[in-house]
Amino acid sequence: MASLRNRIQALFKGPDEFDLTSGEIGKPLFFLSMPIVITNLFQTAYNLADTFWLGQYNTDALAAISFAFPMVFLLISLGMGISVAGSVLVAQYTGADEDREAEYAASQTMTFAVIVSVLLGTTGYFLVETFLGVMGASEDVLPLASGYMEVISLGLVFMFGFFVFVALMRGYGDTVTPMLVMFGSVVLNIILDPFVIFGWGPFPELGIQGAAIATVFSRGLALFVGLVIMFRGVRGVQIHLRDMVPNLGYLRRLVRIGLPASIEGTGRALSMNLLLFIVALFADEVVAAYGIGTRVFSVVFLPAIAVARGVETMTGQNIGANKPDRAAAAAGLAAKVLFGVLTAAGVVVWFAAAPIADVFTTDPEVVDITTTFLRYVALTFGFIGIMRAYTGSFRGAGKTLTAAAISVLMLGIIRFPIAWVGADMIGETGIWISFAISNALGAIIAYGWYQRGTWRDGDLTQESVETEDIGTEGVPTDD
Repeated sequence: MASLRNRIQALFKGPDEFDLTSGEIGKPLFFLSMPIVITNLFQTAYNLADTFWLGQYNTDALAAISFAFPMVFLLISLGMGISVAGSVLVAQYTGADEDREAEYAASQTMTFAVIVSVLLGTTGYFLVETFLGVMGASEDVLPLASGYMEVISLGLVFMFGFFVFVALMRGYGDTVTPMLVMFGSVVLNIILDPFVIFGWGPFPELGIQGAAIATVFSRGLALFVGLVIMFRGVRGVQIHLRDMVPNLGYLRRLVRIGLPASIEGTGRALSMNLLLFIVALFADEVVAAYGIGTRVFSVVFLPAIAVARGVETMTGQNIGANKPDRAAAAAGLAAKVLFGVLTAAGVVVWFAAAPIADVFTTDPEVVDITTTFLRYVALTFGFIGIMRAYTGSFRGAGKTLTAAAISVLMLGIIRFPIAWVGADMIGETGIWISFAISNALGAIIAYGWYQRGTWRDGDLTQESVETEDIGTEGVPTDD
């Protein structure tokens, strides 16, 4: 038992046990990324748990989730630029050994994250039914998807607030603490799901709205724990109440850095929604298959997303420490490893496509369509790893606009037109093919752009913030 515990502990090391700006690259990148893999796995478990239980509930509820999830992603993406900006600033200030500036950046980021998420959630609540109707939800699916999204919109501040907590801790180099908090939140969500969906025990049968309530409640509890951790400052970056008074000068800085990241995330979300608009032209079985397939992808791509976040932090800290060559080496290593790992995963998914689809639904037609979708895309998984590694490094260097441009180019200029024309010519298969082609071209574009080296001048720690209340470095001095 002790031996097993030691092996587990060896996989998770905090920032006090490794240095991101000196020494070898592989091990610190691994220790930084491994907890992110687990954290993202827990995050995906939210979606998978909802998909599984609602798939047992009925096919209309499963199709409703397929419509609701892209809207959730859109709302979060509109505000995600603030979390990216905060993470990059914390990483670069930490790499430059300017801890006070990192704390102020984290405090301001959390303040504006709460404000933005409240505004987005309120707006989303009143536009839910209109949005989903425009996206083509059928009469059977629309009220279910609307009910789910109304609850999610009201609880958006909890969901987005927790994402910001994770991002700020990651910028500091602590990825273990968010992983542990996420674990407790996911366990609670999975336990609550069947009780509130099916009405087990003393709970009423709430169906798809029950899944939303379980998610919001568990995420709200996770945010509370995260705030306690950051205010105490025992682990990771610390925030201070005195630093959370809204500073419009700092907001302009966050917007300038983060707006391209919001554009990138929004571009991804809009791409999902536009594709869903095309998918909605087909039967509900195709919509359900699309929802299952995209959730499978979200699991498979966890290593790519995690390592990209690790590269983002390593790049940020090394740019702050004036070591761009080390940042480039980290991005190159990550791209090679991810290409190999995800290609191998793609081969497994290709052979196991039908059993994977069968886990999420009892409808044989949905299983058949999902199997086809997975097999068309599986062998291009490795290219996603390459693209994610390099766009992560762009973001860490503060070149969020470049990362956004690559994403929009891949999804909006390549994937969507191919899907539109392909769906008209050969049915839903054209949509599946668009995924494969855009994955490959996205990797080529990201690699070529990165080799130009324009990201190397992305040091943000030398900038000052225009404000009447703070010093030239953008941070009030300690009393």
